[in-house]
Amino acid sequence: MRVLLTVHQFFPEYKAGTEVLTLSVAKELMRLGHQVHVYAGHLGDALLKDDERFDEYDYEGIHVYRFHHAYTPMLDQTSMIDVGYKNKLALHYFKIIIENFRPDIVHHFHLNRLGVGCIEHLADEGIAQFFTPTDFWMICPTAQLMLGEGRYCSGPNATSGNCVKHFARDAKKGIVGSLIDNTPTLLFNQLTKLTKNNAIIHYPMSGEIRALASRLETTISSLNKLDGIIAPNSFIKDLFIRYGVEPNLIHDSSFGINISEHAVIPKTRRGDRPLALGFIGTLAPHKGCHIAIEAVLRLPKDSVTLKIYGSAHEFPEYYARLISLAGDSPAIRFCGTFPNDQINAVMAEIDALVVPSVWYENTPLVIYSAQAEKCPVIGSDLPGIAEVIIHQHNGLLFEAGNSADLSIQISRLIDDDKSIVTLSSNAIKIKTIQDYVEELLLFWGMEKDL
Repeated sequence: MRVLLTVHQFFPEYKAGTEVLTLSVAKELMRLGHQVHVYAGHLGDALLKDDERFDEYDYEGIHVYRFHHAYTPMLDQTSMIDVGYKNKLALHYFKIIIENFRPDIVHHFHLNRLGVGCIEHLADEGIAQFFTPTDFWMICPTAQLMLGEGRYCSGPNATSGNCVKHFARDAKKGIVGSLIDNTPTLLFNQLTKLTKNNAIIHYPMSGEIRALASRLETTISSLNKLDGIIAPNSFIKDLFIRYGVEPNLIHDSSFGINISEHAVIPKTRRGDRPLALGFIGTLAPHKGCHIAIEAVLRLPKDSVTLKIYGSAHEFPEYYARLISLAGDSPAIRFCGTFPNDQINAVMAEIDALVVPSVWYENTPLVIYSAQAEKCPVIGSDLPGIAEVIIHQHNGLLFEAGNSADLSIQISRLIDDDKSIVTLSSNAIKIKTIQDYVEELLLFWGMEKDL
């Protein structure tokens, strides 16, 4: 069977959870004898010409088609909102891939940079397609349901006027941004509705407002043309249904991961040494590493250490902020990145993993990796994390964004040496990537006889 996977970015430059999941699925499908190609987005140079935005390469035996996206006019599109979520040039190259590769199945892991036009084209061609959402991009233009400064958003309203307000605020910042923030959302709702329904209305940014006003209905319409959606948790399933995705399309299936074959034993008591904590993930503001650093700095000297694993290059300004925040504290070490197949060794060196995300999350794969290695998790009390980590059973939960509360939870482990052993022993059984792919094959077969 020929399988095409789509993802917003891919190895070797990008190595976060969605990319790891895509790579793992591709390798397992290939092990089972299927032919697998990947169509990936990529952060491209704004100065590239349209005919320079596509190339191909091979990664670990997988053929990868790559679209070099940028927020710049391309083909006949001048709206950056449109370029972001229904990119015509990315679709042009996608059509060529479909014609040449002729896949039996397409499975989408992320369509940022590639666009929902891919779904529309496959539906027109009658090619079976499925989707595993790894964040909220199909609903939220920022993918995170966040307004900034740690404020959560329930999602676009009926007109998407609140999204227009959010974008306007972020574009202006400062005093003007603050004024926008305090402007009633009702006014943005009315402006957005009026602009969307009257094509003759033109003013600065009217095209972007019109595009943003149409985004949600377009993405929901596209989702309903899929043959199936594989929801990793109830939060995203309920979110999709709330916005009009047909419930019968959605199947429940938590992520699977590569699990080493070595025997894993629970953590043991640490004795007199400091409590060893770890952070593993993208060093970006929404992942909340700064919360972990602040919490550690609150604790008594020599009581705890924190190893931080993540790239310094993806968000350099935030990384510089973390370095400044940590100062010269000997308790905090920045350890760079490591190959994914070494994660068991990294987990073995720590007593607990800290997952201090400040967005809703979509069940980070690193939580599953920790549980597979019987490593307790101290995580933000958010839906995607709390579905896996039960407070005081296989980990601890704290109020998202609250470094004081996180330091209290860490203190529990410092003060009670036996609690690490108990939390470790209660680690849940994790689904392997082999089991996950087997479920995908069943879902694919449920919808269409291949």
